[in-house]
Amino acid sequence: MKITKLGHCCLLIEEGEVRILTDPGVYTVEQCRELKNIDVVIFTHEHFDHYHLDSLKRIIVGNPQVTVLCNQGVGALLSGKGIAHQVVGDGQTVKEKGVTIEGIGELHAELHPSLPIMQNTGYFIAGRFWYPGDAFTDPGRSPEILALPVAGPWMKLSEAIEYALAQKPKVCFPVHDGLLSETFLSYDSINKALTAVLEPRGIQFLEIVLDKEYEF
Repeated sequence: MKITKLGHCCLLIEEGEVRILTDPGVYTVEQCRELKNIDVVIFTHEHFDHYHLDSLKRIIVGNPQVTVLCNQGVGALLSGKGIAHQVVGDGQTVKEKGVTIEGIGELHAELHPSLPIMQNTGYFIAGRFWYPGDAFTDPGRSPEILALPVAGPWMKLSEAIEYALAQKPKVCFPVHDGLLSETFLSYDSINKALTAVLEPRGIQFLEIVLDKEYEF
């Protein structure tokens, strides 16, 4: 499996003959503008940092064969815009070019008890890679590779650390980090904390570089 991080939660995943793009949101508009040979676009939920309609339209123009997978919440938005898609919710599975994509989870992490909770569906890809979206959902098995959310208004770093320890992946790397500031060394301090806790416990924490391809 090859994974390239385009930014925030937008990942290009290559497994076998399939190329999968996750959550093209408002932070990765330029990175998605000229993408080619994309087979699948996955949306975990409808927040703007994960779902950007104009980016999706541009992807569809350049990749007319693309399949869009999402939960019912995002599906309702796409239906309203006349965009073809397939709902793959919690407990549902599809195969694209022989690669299994499983939907797991139903709800976004809570922002506040007074606010409604939207749908969030994570996706387990090829039986190896777990991409949870904006939630610390237990997929019911230990993934080999974990895309670990590390920053956001719905979480704190200690929760990310505990989640990684509970999941016991062989390797994890940071996502949902678009809000971090290099000016105040947020990236460096968070990465150091994750490395210090996870690696002695047998979990490799990989500080991935944007736009660089990594093979797992």
